[in-house]
This record gives sequence, structure tokens and C-alpha cells, in this order.
Amino acid sequence: MKPDAKKQASAKRRAARRSSRMVTWIVGLGIAALVVYGVSQLSNIAYDDEDIAVVDFSDMTAKQKRTALEAANTARCTCGCGLTLAQCVATDATCPLREGNIGKIKGMVAEAKTQ
Repeated sequence: MKPDAKKQASAKRRAARRSSRMVTWIVGLGIAALVVYGVSQLSNIAYDDEDIAVVDFSDMTAKQKRTALEAANTARCTCGCGLTLAQCVATDATCPLREGNIGKIKGMVAEAKTQ
């Protein structure tokens, strides 16, 4: 093989290795992102006590708080918007049922405290 051909072949191998490493990193990061997303979806708590600041969760145990938040993040607002109670209270100040939804979440908090 001629010296120029050897240099070209060597350059191609280096480029192929770099491309292979880049693909490996991209796939690895993609898998990591999917794992993080999957774990976040398992919690069923998209909106936490900080998002629903109008309701007091301060005197609850971690288990009680989790129970109340899961209930608030599962139950749906009945105005037809399709939001959960927690999402409605946290993000939609214009909902005509917002005050009632706050009351429902307070009821969920009271119920969770008895468990």
C-alpha cells in the first residue's frame, strides 16, 4: 500500500471510531433520558405541594402528603377542561370551579391525615 493510501485508510478508521463513540454517547444519553422520564411518570405527582401553595400540607407525614397529592393529581376538574384538580389549581386561575377544586384538595388532605 502506498503511504498516501495508508494515511487515508488510517484517517477513515479514526473518523469511524469517532462516529462510533458519538453514536454510543447519543444512545446512552437517550436511554438515560428515557429512564428519568419513566421514573418521573411512576410517581403520579406532577404537581406537588409547592405548586398547590393555596393548600396547607405542612403538618402531614410524607406518606400522608403523598396520598393527598396522588389523589389531587388523579382526580379531574369537572369544568370539562380535562385538567386534574392539582393542575387546575396550580395553573388555571380563571377556572370557574377553582375554589371548589381547592376545597376538594383540602378534603383530600383531611382524608389523608386520618390514614
